[in-house]
Amino acid sequence: MNYIILDLEWNQGNEQKEKQLKELPFEIIEIGAVKLNSRMEICDSFHELIRPQVYKEMHYMIKKLLQLDMDELQDSRDFPEVIRSFLAWCGTEEFMFGTWGPQDLTELQRNMKYFGLPPLSPRPLKFYDVQKLFSIAFEDKKSRRNLEYAVDYLALSKDVPFHRALSDAYYTGRVLEKIKDPQVLQKVSFDGFNVPHNKRDEIHIVFDDYAKYISREFSDKGELLADKEVASTKCYLCHRNLKRKIRWFTPNGKHYYSVSYCEKHGYMKGKIRIRKADDDGVYAVKTMKFISEEEAAEIFQKKERAREIRRIKRHKEAAGEE
Repeated sequence: MNYIILDLEWNQGNEQKEKQLKELPFEIIEIGAVKLNSRMEICDSFHELIRPQVYKEMHYMIKKLLQLDMDELQDSRDFPEVIRSFLAWCGTEEFMFGTWGPQDLTELQRNMKYFGLPPLSPRPLKFYDVQKLFSIAFEDKKSRRNLEYAVDYLALSKDVPFHRALSDAYYTGRVLEKIKDPQVLQKVSFDGFNVPHNKRDEIHIVFDDYAKYISREFSDKGELLADKEVASTKCYLCHRNLKRKIRWFTPNGKHYYSVSYCEKHGYMKGKIRIRKADDDGVYAVKTMKFISEEEAAEIFQKKERAREIRRIKRHKEAAGEE
């Protein structure tokens, strides 16, 4: 298994000069990557600038951050040529992508779709979110630090400037090299640009301390929430269907919570995040995790607060109508 650690830089429309396209809000103008072998050692690199074809003006913030202007890109190859070369460089051996944060693979696939290239995968793409892995390995599992913070934390040498594609890919690869715990490296992420097309392609994965499910696409939230698999609360250890102590509820219309109880393993928290697919449908990312009785009580209080907020809102709306 090789690891392709990728970083992208992109441009976007200047609000006053160029309208930003919904189907391509960010146009990739630079790609950098390093290849790690099975021992997590950097063994090769790829870098190329890309000639823009959509946005003709460099956004002022991008120009300031990258110290790059449009003239420097004009002699470069266009996006389809560069990406074909990049994928050839990735090689035919099995590999997995890695990025700092979750956005790069989404924007890479969005650019590929816009320019008519075949998708990297027909279903959610497994990858290492090294930013997340750094937090799990060295901090509180929740914080999301910038790349330079991680480099300083690990006392890595700063050989090249930050905020360019190849240098940031290089530093991300160096950080990944330092993560040795196999349980941390088990925590793969999934890019959801391409949503599962059917039940067969849905993602079911169990980690050491929680389980994740990524559903197929549904036309709307109502259809999604009515699906038996989405709403199920099965114990991911003993595979029994569990009775819910707290039925699914939402405090905000986007995240749904439940609490179930397994006689063998205890209280289990369910969380459903509803996400928009690229073609305006929706899909669910559901996580199931065992929690303490005290944490279950906190979720009950969250449900009561959400119920009270809805009650107050209905009362105000009724008063306004009168």
